[in-house]
Amino acid sequence: MSIVFKPDPRLDLVLERVVDAPRELLWTAYTKPEHVRQWFTPRPWTITDCEIDLRPGGLFRTRMQSPDGKEVNDRHCCYLDIVPNERLVWTDALLPGYRPSGDPFITAVISLQPEGKATRYTATAIHRDEATRNNHEEMGFFDGWGTVADQLAQYVKTI
Repeated sequence: MSIVFKPDPRLDLVLERVVDAPRELLWTAYTKPEHVRQWFTPRPWTITDCEIDLRPGGLFRTRMQSPDGKEVNDRHCCYLDIVPNERLVWTDALLPGYRPSGDPFITAVISLQPEGKATRYTATAIHRDEATRNNHEEMGFFDGWGTVADQLAQYVKTI
């Protein structure tokens, strides 16, 4: 069963880009740890570790490092929905194996739709309430996720 989701502007943040690459390349960049490490956080931050168990109930984990060397945001997420080359859904509200998390913040829906020879990339951040959504926007969602989308677009040209 595949998840059908319609964003709610009161609760969700949506970022769209058309990336000049086939969606299979974006899929590869999103589903292989060695690729995720190259683009998944705004530079000069880095991804120091990434684990992916690409199956519903499987683990998606990244660890970020700040420019001053501090490791932060070791977030463990659970994949909810996986449609190869089309959609990834994960959440930090659940841990791998669908175990409840103690500190939920976000569910992410990544959609990859063909647009000619390019791909319409849509990243949606789903939040539990308006306060959490607004906080995420104030933290710099559009700048941060926009930078990461641009880095992804650049990176897929190298694989």
